[in-house]
Amino acid sequence: MTNSTTPSLEIFLQQQDAPEHLKALLIQVAKSCDSISRAVNRGALDNILGSAGSGNIQGETQQKLDIITNNILLDDNVSTGLLAGMASEEMDTIYPIPDNLPKGKYLLLFDPLDGSSNIDVNVSIGTIFSILETNQSDAVTESDFLKSGNLQVAAGYVLYGPQTILTFTIGSGVHMFTLDPSSRSFILTKSNVLIPEDTKEFSINMSNMRHWDTPVKRYVDECLSGKEGPRNKDFNMRWIASMVADVHRVLTRGGIFMYPWDKRDPNKPGKLRLLYEANPMSFLVEQAGGLSINGTKPILTIQPSHLHERVSVILGSKNEVALVQEYHLKS
Repeated sequence: MTNSTTPSLEIFLQQQDAPEHLKALLIQVAKSCDSISRAVNRGALDNILGSAGSGNIQGETQQKLDIITNNILLDDNVSTGLLAGMASEEMDTIYPIPDNLPKGKYLLLFDPLDGSSNIDVNVSIGTIFSILETNQSDAVTESDFLKSGNLQVAAGYVLYGPQTILTFTIGSGVHMFTLDPSSRSFILTKSNVLIPEDTKEFSINMSNMRHWDTPVKRYVDECLSGKEGPRNKDFNMRWIASMVADVHRVLTRGGIFMYPWDKRDPNKPGKLRLLYEANPMSFLVEQAGGLSINGTKPILTIQPSHLHERVSVILGSKNEVALVQEYHLKS
């Protein structure tokens, strides 16, 4: 039973100092993610697991749920009158609001289903979203979406796990809401989230160790050395291969998450997408007192050059990320 003194998302937003249309957009995105949560829960029962037999702009095989969740977000938000356009990791180009529909001043960017490689094995997955503001009165173009992360007006994710959890920021702290399955309302369960400055957990795909650059390898080697090494403490490693789940753990109990550049494809600056993954997650982490870098500089200061730009991502507990940054600068 929901605690009657704990506010719902709608009541919480009424109390926040933010534009009314932005609040309405967050509520609509939450409703879309409720629909996605239902679809994820049904899974094999509705025959929506497995490959869709198609690929996205990234050259990755799309899952059936990738397409379904992308369409949910498009269909639910296209006619709200709150948006000028949308962009998705699953689409080649932007989706301007058609001329016959009302328009607003916001841009919605999203990864509709992060961690989709985990779908068929029932491991936590999620939706990541970022909201920008535009002054464009006519049809928006791709350049309107190419803004550095420090210009985001809101960002968040929804984790589909044992509970469905919405986490977001509007630039005044990070707040978590849990979906009540009986009322289908998101209820505040944690406010003003803060990431501990120090940690004993790191999250990285160790199978890529041989490809890492020297600063990353140095940092992980020191963690693995434990109490006998230069860090004088034992570390645990955690890796879920779903950015939403890995970052949620960092926000909940601290840690450092790393998906760094490596030597397998040296011309690519990283694996994760700047606009759909790195920027919104970096905004959340920094609002919670952590740091987020591409190795040498803050991710939120990077000026995007194209819609599907990739970036190296290192984020989490402040002191650990600062140490990795120090190693990069020295090298």
